[in-house]
Amino acid sequence: MDRTRSGKLGVGLWALAVALVALVVLTFLPTPYVVQRPGPVYNTLGTAADKDGTQVPLISVKGAKTYDTAGSLDLTTVQVVGNRERTPNWLELALAWVDPSRAVVPLDSVFPQGVTTEQRDERNATLMVDSQHEATAAALNELGYDTGAKVVVVEAVKDLPADGILDSEDVITAVDGAAVTSAKQLRAAVQDGAGAPVQLTVQRGGEEKTVEITPQKHTEGDATTWLIGVTLRTDYDFPIDVAIQLDNVGGPSAGMMFALGIIDTLTPGELNGGKEVAGTGTIEADGTVGPIGGIRQKLYGARDAGAKYFLAPESNCSDVVGHVPDGLTVLRTATLEQSLKALSVIADGGDVGALPTCEAAKAP
Repeated sequence: MDRTRSGKLGVGLWALAVALVALVVLTFLPTPYVVQRPGPVYNTLGTAADKDGTQVPLISVKGAKTYDTAGSLDLTTVQVVGNRERTPNWLELALAWVDPSRAVVPLDSVFPQGVTTEQRDERNATLMVDSQHEATAAALNELGYDTGAKVVVVEAVKDLPADGILDSEDVITAVDGAAVTSAKQLRAAVQDGAGAPVQLTVQRGGEEKTVEITPQKHTEGDATTWLIGVTLRTDYDFPIDVAIQLDNVGGPSAGMMFALGIIDTLTPGELNGGKEVAGTGTIEADGTVGPIGGIRQKLYGARDAGAKYFLAPESNCSDVVGHVPDGLTVLRTATLEQSLKALSVIADGGDVGALPTCEAAKAP
């Protein structure tokens, strides 16, 4: 009997030892994944710390009358746990897999091969600055201001049609005689021509000239596009000074909430009726709201920060369905105009249930 018990004890000790070794291995063994979790939430109607740590208005305006605001129009963020230098261990991943507010994603999808963490941060900082400019343009356009938009050539791509025809800093004012004020308009005109030569009106060194470029066909899978081979930016001459203070946050996903915060600051009353509203989405100067990453984590971050309503890009709806935390009402939007309409219903205490939401795809 004692020998049997001794044998069982030995087996148990070996099993415990193996389990401990496995735990140590899982704790320190590198993984090809990182974890996304809810990040800080910032009220665009409130304050944020500047580089010295002093709290200043997140949005401030000079050159126009501003109005008091209330409640919140929160922008949401995502934090990434891990990087190429230190990935989460398998135990951390296991805990994240069972947490609905977190996501385990491939390392390469967040930190591409050959791109350092510093390079990634620099790119995200640039995208944040661009989103602030687009948000300001979208808000001021919505309010009827002339934003002085102009399309500027960054560079002509070597060995593509625009090479040798367009120069850096050329300002493109028209295509085939029709005025253009955004890179989006120019690209659409080129695609609509389906390969036909386009005539561009260009300002260069204070002189205006017309050039002709024949687009080149590019096929990828079933998709065909027409390229003139130029990278562009849109510059603005804003009639009022809008400053957005938000350090240590990168990427373009706060654009829509910036635009809503600017509009609320420049208009009487309260867009949100003093209620707690959050959201996310990129923005273009014409008011188009675009998709973002990490929306599930942003939903939980918004709910935990006290938001009751969340404005989600229509193009992210497939990631929203089935993942809305209790206590949060998600409304879908594709344009700044739709977002303003949703806020109007919320502010007036109207039938929020009648507004567009993200719905599960119907079986064919």
